[in-house]
Amino acid sequence: MEKKTIFSGIQPSGEPTIGNYIGAIRNWVELQENENYENIYCIVDMHAITVPQVPKDLRRHTLELLSVLMASGLDPEKTTLFIQSHVPAHAELTWVLNTLTYMGQLNRMTQYKDKSKRFEDSSINSGLFTYPVLMAADILLYQADYVPVGEDQRQHLELTRDVAERFNNRYSPTFKLPEALIKEEGARIMSLQDPEAKMSKSDANKDSYLLLLDDPDAIRRKIKRAVTDSVGVVAYNDEQKGIKNLLNIYASFTNEDIGNIVDRYEGKGYGVFKEDLAEVVVEALRPIQERYNDLINNKDYLEKVYKKGAEKAEYMANKTLRKVYKKVGFIPR
Repeated sequence: MEKKTIFSGIQPSGEPTIGNYIGAIRNWVELQENENYENIYCIVDMHAITVPQVPKDLRRHTLELLSVLMASGLDPEKTTLFIQSHVPAHAELTWVLNTLTYMGQLNRMTQYKDKSKRFEDSSINSGLFTYPVLMAADILLYQADYVPVGEDQRQHLELTRDVAERFNNRYSPTFKLPEALIKEEGARIMSLQDPEAKMSKSDANKDSYLLLLDDPDAIRRKIKRAVTDSVGVVAYNDEQKGIKNLLNIYASFTNEDIGNIVDRYEGKGYGVFKEDLAEVVVEALRPIQERYNDLINNKDYLEKVYKKGAEKAEYMANKTLRKVYKKVGFIPR
């Protein structure tokens, strides 16, 4: 049976949070072990520059993220793991797809609306407006069957499918129409300070998120300060959103049933629960952090990994790009 191709990307915008790990990275590691899938994962540094970046920081964050992904379990021997800007076909296909993407579609992108609110109209760059087209190129280059996405990315995947179908109808069948691969189980990890908002490292309050590389003392401090309520009972319901979020974190790292966790803390206060949760997180992250420290200090090995990944990715991407260029009428090189 022919393997199905999975593609996804992640921006090098600083250290990932536990929300990134639980919601995406850990899922990628599980998919990697499924022999029915060909997995392709990309560090999307080209997407990152749609907002201002300090160049040396972007390079550092890219290598740090590569190290985090491997420390979390992604194996470059099993998975194609590469840096987006190392494969020029991403930019080349984006230009072709730009000519097939309607302004109205891009105007309706929810994430564009949200991000553009941070800037004055005069300072919004065209890359921020058209980056869903780059995202479409990322996916279509590899003829992806499935794209692991959260609900907030589903709109972008629908645009990808629309553009692919438009190309196929105009020129002839070329692209697969990718489908969303949304993991049903597992809860969304929310802010420790505002349990109605998604956990995000862009939050101004550093106590609102846990980073994968936070040291044990920082983890204990942040969980101790996490917002709860005045009820004082460890329970899982929508009226106690803070405790519900902490229970989701606990269950995500231990794979325990939430009901069993709640029963264990019957009659105990939030303080005991938070102390135990902090140790659960510290121990779960310890092997990742140890492996990360080994990797980030081995620049030669990291270079070998991303160069090999780029070679594999470029071979696949160029096969698609050559077909596209021929069909739109470009003279072969």
